[in-house]
Amino acid sequence: MNMPRTILIPNGDNITHTFSDQEYLDRQKKLKDHMAQSNIDTIIFTSIHGINYYSDFLYCSFGRPYALVVTQDKVTSVTANIDGGQPFRRTFGENLVYTDWQKDSFFHALQKLVKNAGKIGLEYDHITKERLDKLSAAFDKADFVDISVDCMKMRSIKSDEEIAHIIQGANVCDIGGAALVEAIREGAPEHEVALHSTQAMVREIAKRYPHSELMDTWTWFQSGINTDGAHNPVTTRQVQKGDILSLNCFSMIAGYYVALERTLFYDHVDDASLKLWEINVKVHEEGMKLIKPGVACKDIALELNKIFEEYGLLESRTFGYGHSFGVLSHYYGREAGVELREDIDTVLQKNMVVSMEPMIMIPEGKPGAGGYREHDVMVLTEDSAYDITKFPFGPEHNIIT
Repeated sequence: MNMPRTILIPNGDNITHTFSDQEYLDRQKKLKDHMAQSNIDTIIFTSIHGINYYSDFLYCSFGRPYALVVTQDKVTSVTANIDGGQPFRRTFGENLVYTDWQKDSFFHALQKLVKNAGKIGLEYDHITKERLDKLSAAFDKADFVDISVDCMKMRSIKSDEEIAHIIQGANVCDIGGAALVEAIREGAPEHEVALHSTQAMVREIAKRYPHSELMDTWTWFQSGINTDGAHNPVTTRQVQKGDILSLNCFSMIAGYYVALERTLFYDHVDDASLKLWEINVKVHEEGMKLIKPGVACKDIALELNKIFEEYGLLESRTFGYGHSFGVLSHYYGREAGVELREDIDTVLQKNMVVSMEPMIMIPEGKPGAGGYREHDVMVLTEDSAYDITKFPFGPEHNIIT
């Protein structure tokens, strides 16, 4: 079959991008400077977050590979024919489309853009062995190096435009939180409460970002025993009086994840639960005070451990105390070098954005059973940090009647 392996689909005009042209040029320049310093001739990004960060294109894989090829001369997204002209319209840079007519046309497309020589950077934390083997065959005269950690470090320091964007996302989460509380009533199924919150957030994003793609925003609303995990999906369980509840609103705007998480109780809270809730709130408040430039992630975790240990609750803690925000989602991306855990040495810096989110879990059958979690997003400045989450926390605000 004599059909082309690569094509161009210049269908329509380039869209209004999430950030200014200068923002993308600045990101690409920092990357190219790093390439020059490290003698890297070409970078082939394959992850959703890597491609999105440098080009504003957010791909939907559906089993197909995607790439962003960066050289000193140009930046080109490599996308599947199934997407039509959408990648062309959304990429800050050029676009090359590969077709399905022949096997492995994706790698053929890369060969049209990348020289089989020198040093090629790859995201080793993302690429599969099968694709790595095929890249090795396609570029058998080149040397591969891992660029995932260095790029993660670059992404962890946010620009002013990024911070403004993340603040918008936090505002949207606050709106989603208010909508969620509005939907809570006795007998309300978790999924109906979550849907009401998600709809409010999507509509708000559409209002604030009329040129954006509306995708991936979601809500987890858990009740009773379902609060025991931070990432438990919604179910059909119905809210009952005295239930512990978890509010989890996640706005997704152009690949940027922002979260709001709160412990709530419906109608009333028993004494054992109230005590546990207040302890977790104490850790949360102390944790926000500890977030500032010059402090190592692990030192924050170790300091907060002392409070939980004082109350005999250290073993009830289920994960780290917070993490970086930016281009990430529950199914892609993570700036793992900026997590508030005992094994992370990273020192916090100005323009990092991190959460404080302590959680304890008490198993069913024990007094105060359930999962307790608060979550605020903090932006680091020259000498301190400020909270961009405005939804209130604690027993004085979140016993819903």
